Amino acid sequence: MTTDSSSRTDGISTFKGQERALRADRLGAGGLLLSVLAATAPLMVIAGVMPTTFAVMGIVGQPLLFVVLGVVLVLFSVGYAEMSRHVHNAGAFYAYISRGLGGTAGSSAALVALVAYSALQVGIYGIFGFEVSGLFATYAEVEVAWWIPALVAALVVGALGWLKIDVNARVLGVLLVIEVALVVIFDIAAVADPAGEGLSLHAFNPDTLSGAGVGTALCFCIAAFTGFEQAPVYAEETSRPHVLVPRVMFLAVGFVAVFFAISSWAYTVATGPSAIVGTAQKESAGLLFSLTESRLGGTFTDVLHVLFVTGMFAALLSFHNVVARYAFAMGREGLLPAAFGRTTGTSGAPGTGSLLQTVVSVVVVIAFAVADDKPTGDPTEPVLHLFTWFGNIGALGVILLMAAASLSVVVFFVRRGAVGAQAWRLVTSVLAGLALLVIAGYTVKDFDVLVGAGPDSALSRVLPGIIGAALVVGLVQGLVLRARRPEVHARIGLGNEAFQLDKAAEETP
Repeated sequence: MTTDSSSRTDGISTFKGQERALRADRLGAGGLLLSVLAATAPLMVIAGVMPTTFAVMGIVGQPLLFVVLGVVLVLFSVGYAEMSRHVHNAGAFYAYISRGLGGTAGSSAALVALVAYSALQVGIYGIFGFEVSGLFATYAEVEVAWWIPALVAALVVGALGWLKIDVNARVLGVLLVIEVALVVIFDIAAVADPAGEGLSLHAFNPDTLSGAGVGTALCFCIAAFTGFEQAPVYAEETSRPHVLVPRVMFLAVGFVAVFFAISSWAYTVATGPSAIVGTAQKESAGLLFSLTESRLGGTFTDVLHVLFVTGMFAALLSFHNVVARYAFAMGREGLLPAAFGRTTGTSGAPGTGSLLQTVVSVVVVIAFAVADDKPTGDPTEPVLHLFTWFGNIGALGVILLMAAASLSVVVFFVRRGAVGAQAWRLVTSVLAGLALLVIAGYTVKDFDVLVGAGPDSALSRVLPGIIGAALVVGLVQGLVLRARRPEVHARIGLGNEAFQLDKAAEETP
C-alpha cells in the first residue's frame, strides 16, 4: 500500500509538472531563429512600412536609420542575452524585469507585454484582411469583405496555436525563406537597373537625417525590428537555452538591420535618392509592386502579392505564440487565473492562452467589421485604423519594455555583486536604455502622426493611454499581491524555478 501510494503521488507530481512546464527540446537553433524572424514580417515592413516612412516623414536616410537602430538594439541585446543565461521563463520581459526591479515592477511589465503583443498581432488582421480581399477582387473578380478572411485567419492561427511549436516553426520557416528570397531578387534587380543617379550612397549620408520627421521615423523603423526580442520566450522549449537564445537574438538583430538597410537603400537606387520621397507619396504601399512590375514582370509581382499575404500570416502566427506563452507564464505565477498556467495534454502547448488570444482577435475584428458597415465615411478606415492604431500601441509597449529590461539588467548584476565581471554589459545596457527612452518619448510626442490623427485628436492621448493603463493596473496588482498574498508576489518571474520549489515541497515527507 505504501509503495502504491508513493507511486501514485509521484505520478500526480509528474502530471502536474507536465501541465505547468512547456515541453523542452522542441526547438533547435534553426526553428527558434525562423520563429523569431517571422514576427518581423520582412515583406510587410518592406512593402508597407518603408514606403510610408519615405512618404510621410520625408526622410531619405531611412537606410541609415536601420543601421543606427541596429547598433542600439545590439547594445540592448548584450545585456538582454546575458540575462537569458540566468533566467529561463516564457514571460521573458517581465521575468527579467522582476529579477532586477522586483515583483511589483514585474507584474506591471507582464500586463504591458500581454497588451502590447496582443495589440501587435490583432492589428495585423486588419491589413491581412484588406490585402486578401484585394487579391480576391483582382484575380477572382469576387468581392469579399475584409473581415471574412481576417476571421478565417484568426481561427486558423488559433488552431495552429494548439499544435506543437515545432510544427509552427516549419510553417513559419517555409513562408519566411520564400519571402526573403523574393525581396533579395528585388534588391539585386534594383541595383542592376538603377535610376538616373546610379548606385548612389546618398541615403547613408548623415545629412539626410535632418528635419522634424526624424523622431517619428525612428518610431516607424524600430517597430520593424519587433520580434527579435521574442527569443527568450521560447527558452523553456529549447535544448540549450543558455547557448541558443543569445545566439539567435544576435543573429536576428544583425540580419534584420542589414536586410532592411539594404532593401530600403534599394528603393532609393531604383527611384533615385532625389525622387524617392515624391515617388513614395504617389505610389504609397504600391511602391514595391510598381518597381518589381517594371523590372521583373507581372508574374513575379503577382507572386510577391501572394507572399505579402503569407508573410503577414507568418507574423500573425508568431505573435500569437508569444502572447499564449506570456499568458501561460502569468497563469503559472498567479498573475492570471491558474487555468492559463497549464498546457494542453496532447501537444504541450499553452492552450488556454492560445484560446484567449483567439477570442480577443475575433472580438476586435468583429467590432471593426461592425464599424465598417456604417453607411458614412471611408469604408477602408476601420481596416487601416485597426492596423495603425493597434500596431503603434504594441510598438510603444515593446519599446518601454526594452528600456525597463535594460535597467533591470544593471540592477540584477549590481545586486549580485557582479559589476566587475559584467561591467561592459552594464555600460551597453545603460546606453541602450537611454536611447530607447528617447525613442519612447518621440513615440508618445508624435503619436498623432503615427496613427494619422490630427494634433488635437483625443486619439493621440487615448491610444498610448492603453499602455499607460496596463502599466498602472499591473503595478496595482503587484502591490495588492505583495500586501495580501506575499507568497504569490515572491514567485513573480521565477517560472520553472518556482515549480521546482513546489515539487520539492510536495516530495518532502
